[in-house]
Amino acid sequence: MLVNKRGSLIGAVLAVSIGILVINVNFVIFQGIYDAIIRDMSEYRFGDIYVYDEEKSTIEKSDTVLINWFERIPGVEAATPRLEASATAETRILGQQHEKFNVPVLGVDPISDIRTSTIHETVGDGQYVYARNSIVVGESVASDLGGCSRGGFFMSSGTDPTVTGDVDIGECQPVRVGDSVKLTITDQWGIDQKKRFVVTGISGTAGGQGFDRSVIIHIDTLRDMLDRSGESGSIMVRLQESASPYDAKQIKNQFLQAFPNDNLRAETIEESAESTLAGFRSGIAMINLIGYFGMGSSAFAILTIQMMLVNSKTREIGIMRAIGARRKDILILFIMQGMIIGAMGAGAGTALGLGYTTYAKITNMEFGGSLALEVNYNWQKIGETAFIAFILAMIASIYPSYRATKKQPVEAMRAV
Repeated sequence: MLVNKRGSLIGAVLAVSIGILVINVNFVIFQGIYDAIIRDMSEYRFGDIYVYDEEKSTIEKSDTVLINWFERIPGVEAATPRLEASATAETRILGQQHEKFNVPVLGVDPISDIRTSTIHETVGDGQYVYARNSIVVGESVASDLGGCSRGGFFMSSGTDPTVTGDVDIGECQPVRVGDSVKLTITDQWGIDQKKRFVVTGISGTAGGQGFDRSVIIHIDTLRDMLDRSGESGSIMVRLQESASPYDAKQIKNQFLQAFPNDNLRAETIEESAESTLAGFRSGIAMINLIGYFGMGSSAFAILTIQMMLVNSKTREIGIMRAIGARRKDILILFIMQGMIIGAMGAGAGTALGLGYTTYAKITNMEFGGSLALEVNYNWQKIGETAFIAFILAMIASIYPSYRATKKQPVEAMRAV
């Protein structure tokens, strides 16, 4: 029956396979973005364990003591101190002075930071911070300081009275390696501290989890400007690749037990990124729900096609009943048709989904310059989706099969 109705068979199989493909594509995209956010936040900002003072803005305890404690623990790859502040950045390009206010400043230890974080790999032009007077500028900051606004116009914050109005974007000049940038930072006593730096690198990342809107300098320089000698804002800990999330929780708990009186708080990457990811999980669940509704629609398509097959095979059903076929035999026949459609659709949809997943993984797929998806094969999810599609196809065949068994042999054979 299915072979004689190839058009109906192809339509039913496509309905099932497209439903599976939609679910798999949604899962790859949204789960891939979710995993990519965790990946980038872990690689750039928080590490596998993030330590900070829950009462103060800085950690007064020696970062050397804390880092040495972590690096003695099996499973820990490295740890590094970081310190954050806000500054006014100023530069002069093409004879015009430009300023950018409230620029986030990240202070890093160049040696340990390279071992703990991969932010140094985002420096596409130049090199990472290596000296106390060097600075790495994020792409957005470099563009803004060069007068290249988002709207495509030259923005001058200088005081040159000869410059009026907007100048074509072709005249803007982003900050480049070798340029000079002056930072003004207010220390803990409310006094402005100014220092001029040489740009040694430009940092650029996709997805907004890097430091495109920040500048990075040596942590000792930032400590001097803030008058916070020996203090750090946080400790970023990187575990070995073989470590699991359970290991991260165990090491975090060991740390808190080792320093119970220092008001220190330690969080795993999932805890650190919770505020960013909380709403994202709901979005993933909603998209998956929509995908399952789509698969339900494919079940209605199968039901319609099976009803058409029953109506078109009325005479054959009558002949089968006349030569001794039981109602149960007719029922099993049409249910098996549904199982065949479900199996073929599940196989085709799964193959298409795996093909898309493989393509996304090989090409480091990204959308509109956003972060590259972190694609993983969730075999349990893939299997569940294919199984649900198969079951829905079989269930959709029950009513048409029942209708087929209700036809009386004589009446069926009389049908045209």
